[in-house]
Formats: sequence, C-alpha cells, structure tokens
Amino acid sequence: MTKSELIAELANANPHLRGQDVESIVATIFEEITFALARGERVELRGFGAFTVKHRDARTGRNPRTGASVSVDEKSVPFFKAGKELRLRVNAGKIPRASLAERKQA
Repeated sequence: MTKSELIAELANANPHLRGQDVESIVATIFEEITFALARGERVELRGFGAFTVKHRDARTGRNPRTGASVSVDEKSVPFFKAGKELRLRVNAGKIPRASLAERKQA
C-alpha cells in the first residue's frame, strides 16, 4: 500500500473528514515519527510495533563486482520491530501451503 492509497482508504472510511485534512493528518504522523527517530528516540505504536534507530560502526566492506576493499562510514539506520498483535493478525491471514496446493488442483 502506498501513502496515497492509505490516504484514500482513510478518507473513504471517514467521510466526515475532508481529503485534504486526511492527507495533512497522515503527513503529520509520518513527520513526527521521522523527527523522533532523527532525535534518537524510540517510537512505539501499541499493537503495531516499535521504530528505533540502530547505529552501525564504520567498517571495511567489499565491492561485490570487483572484490576491492571499500571503506563504509558509520551510519544510523531506522529499524522496525512488529508488535505481537500485528504478528498474530498477519499470521492469521496466511493460507497454509497444503490448502494452497489443494486450491491449485481444484
């Protein structure tokens, strides 16, 4: 789902809100999550998951094409860990492999 699809879904589910208001709300939420991560803070959305920042030290890597050594600077990367409720809901929606094979034969 893209950001514009999310906005459209929320606008359809909340007809009392203008489309511009929904777009502003979604943008504000994403901005606040981004700003909090930039400050090094943890963002937890109960039932959904937690966003954190992980720090990667500088290291020497390899160019996979040439095999030459490459210096990789230290960096911070965003990390997401799904919450228990999200994991359970995602796994509940999965179709077992056996059922999938049976559907193909039918």
